[in-house]
Amino acid sequence: MTAQVVLENEIKITDLGLHFDGSKVGSTASNTGDNAPYDYFFGRNISAHGDAIKTYGDYVFMTWYRGGKADRHVMLTRYNTKTGSMATIEFPHRHTGYQNQYWIGESHNTIAIGVSPLDGTIHLLYDMHAYSASRPSNGSLANDYFRYSYSVKEAASLPDADFTLDKFVKNSNDDYKHLRMPGTAAQSEFVSLTYPRFFQNDDGDLFMLMREGGNNNGMYKFIKYDTNTGDWGNFIDFNRLNAKSQPGIDYNWGLYGDMKYVNGKFRIGFQRRSSNNNDKYLYQNGVYYAYSDDQTAATGWKNHKGESFSLPLWDADFIKVMEPGDYVATTQANKVHIVGGFDWTVTANEDVHIISQVRDLENNVTKTLHTYRPSGASEFITSEDFSGGSAIYTSGNSIFLIGLNSSGRIFIEKAVGGTNNFTKVYEATSGRTFDHGVVHIDNGKVYYYLMEDKTGNAQPLYLQIIDLDIIQDPFRVSLTSPSDGETYNVDDTVQISANAVDENGSISKVEFWVNGTYFGEDNSEPYSIDWTPTSEAAYTIQAVAYNASNDTVISTEITVNATIFDPNDLTGVVYRLRNVATGKYLKSSGSNVVDGEYVQGDDAINWNFVKVNLSGTEYYNIVSKVNNNVLRGAGSGAGNAIIITTRQPPNTDVDKVWTAHYIEAEQAYRFAVKDGNNFLYHEDVDEYYNKTAAITDARSKWKVELANSAPLSIDDKELASYAVKVYPNPANGNFNIVLDGFYKAEIVINDMLGKVVYKNTMNTNRMEVQNNSRFKSGLYLIKIIDDNQRVFHAKLIIR
Repeated sequence: MTAQVVLENEIKITDLGLHFDGSKVGSTASNTGDNAPYDYFFGRNISAHGDAIKTYGDYVFMTWYRGGKADRHVMLTRYNTKTGSMATIEFPHRHTGYQNQYWIGESHNTIAIGVSPLDGTIHLLYDMHAYSASRPSNGSLANDYFRYSYSVKEAASLPDADFTLDKFVKNSNDDYKHLRMPGTAAQSEFVSLTYPRFFQNDDGDLFMLMREGGNNNGMYKFIKYDTNTGDWGNFIDFNRLNAKSQPGIDYNWGLYGDMKYVNGKFRIGFQRRSSNNNDKYLYQNGVYYAYSDDQTAATGWKNHKGESFSLPLWDADFIKVMEPGDYVATTQANKVHIVGGFDWTVTANEDVHIISQVRDLENNVTKTLHTYRPSGASEFITSEDFSGGSAIYTSGNSIFLIGLNSSGRIFIEKAVGGTNNFTKVYEATSGRTFDHGVVHIDNGKVYYYLMEDKTGNAQPLYLQIIDLDIIQDPFRVSLTSPSDGETYNVDDTVQISANAVDENGSISKVEFWVNGTYFGEDNSEPYSIDWTPTSEAAYTIQAVAYNASNDTVISTEITVNATIFDPNDLTGVVYRLRNVATGKYLKSSGSNVVDGEYVQGDDAINWNFVKVNLSGTEYYNIVSKVNNNVLRGAGSGAGNAIIITTRQPPNTDVDKVWTAHYIEAEQAYRFAVKDGNNFLYHEDVDEYYNKTAAITDARSKWKVELANSAPLSIDDKELASYAVKVYPNPANGNFNIVLDGFYKAEIVINDMLGKVVYKNTMNTNRMEVQNNSRFKSGLYLIKIIDDNQRVFHAKLIIR
């Protein structure tokens, strides 16, 4: 039984995740100092990156580096999903940097983690990106080119107070990083390794995979942990270096992908990088897949056609599935870019699914591809009708696509195994936005380890736990609003809503509890209540559902924050700006500013205020939440349109700093460039100027609304004279909207993901809305805006 996918919990891990916030530099870049931005060689990401998260029992383990640039220490955090407690271990060693130059960030230096379910040991591997005693050439890593840390047995489940650094095994130099993994493998096997990954088979055996060699002459090798001895065995080579030494192979090749144990088999999927530098491929090409029935993966390997081969594999073409480069037009050298967006999985029915991405650099075309083979079919199908994602996962006979959308929020799509029929089952439309993250799936839940989209080289890390609801309790309740972590102003009206279901009976009522105390209840769908925070604080909210037998079930607890609005400080919160005269929201559209309507989750109408100091006076940058670019007001009057620049805050250019003039009696603002008399002005449709205006001119005035709150509604006096009625509600098909006290309005209906499913204009006081299959079963939010820009809200439930 599958129901709504929900965010179960969001946990802040730290405010200090290391991130490279500087510039991409060369290999010999000089040290700009610890207080300067953190420059990098390959990519920006280092925390919440790589094989950095695993689950074990009730625990989630996450590795990270602590920022900023001067710190860089290795950190291990364990989160208890039952108690909510966290324990963190700081290791003495630190991020190494590119070729042991710590001031050049090295995105490959991730920290992989594995936990053995058989003896409770914790294993950490630091990706040293194929270093050796002679690489770097100055020999500075001669005794540090491979880094491995491991704990004593059962350390993974120790009480928090005992989860400490001394549970990890020291080396002969009284340190916690080892130059090899204990066991029979020779030291020469631990040279020039990169991309560590841990995984398990059905028996609970822990395996580790790494690549030896370089990008176009590399090989995968894996090794198994022996819980009886505490040692690791000998490496098994999946392929070998120097492939062109074999007959019929013209070029050496490396590989980028993963080995997993899925649905009872060892499987490998990768993209190849050839040493042929004259073909059309800039980096990788192809999609390659194979599997083994052997629980040790030493034998029993087959390609997707069932044809056997022995390890090591020399000829990658024997296991090739398809060529993404065939889906773009260019034939020029080095113009096909196949990097990122690659993953694969296999369902319980043996449906094989592979996702990839290809860019045509000549024609500026990017395609995301879904290559899949239904169980029993002999050939793969490749679809270009595919939105892409960072990870694909299987549960039973379903597949889930998981990633971040363009706004930096999580989305999940689902399809039946062996098909390309993805439907969106979850998308965050409010709350924090994230720069990147790592997905781990266990027991029907998504554990998304994320870095928030902030600035600096020490940025917040979060864990979001999302229940895929693959198997659900027939009697359940969940909060649908507000979202966990949202912020409201003191004295705002906040609507608390819940979904409640008893598939074997009926719901009699839903109670709402605030800070552990009963607040109120609703006896009919849709279940909701209005609540107003009266003081600045963090508030916990839960819903309790009762069925006809008076049994109860409790929702996951969320926390919302209430703050006292300070009109003299607009920083730290995301806002919408609504023009007092026109009712339109200031909206960013590329480099332009245009009219905006309220759509839940639309960051184009959201803005940050960043303080900047210019000649001893504080001003604001007004910053688009979409691209972090600064609003500019040059010149004045018509022909001098307000635009979105490509500059990012803080910026002290005189045409990009603004003064906020608060009009207390009207609870509105006027925004002037620097300290002049020209104000942000809504002239006409999609026309915004920097214009001189009288204090009485409402087109120069702006209401400031919290971005995570519903639009400002009409006050109680107006509600006495004007009203909206929706019936029947709940509805099985068509429904009616009736206006009381006015005759013209715009109607916008959103689903609970914030998607607009219906929009129309009423020119009489009554309208019948035809369903026509556009409204599926569920809860909808109706917004009605009349000619005077008064806003009404109603809820609708479709059976």
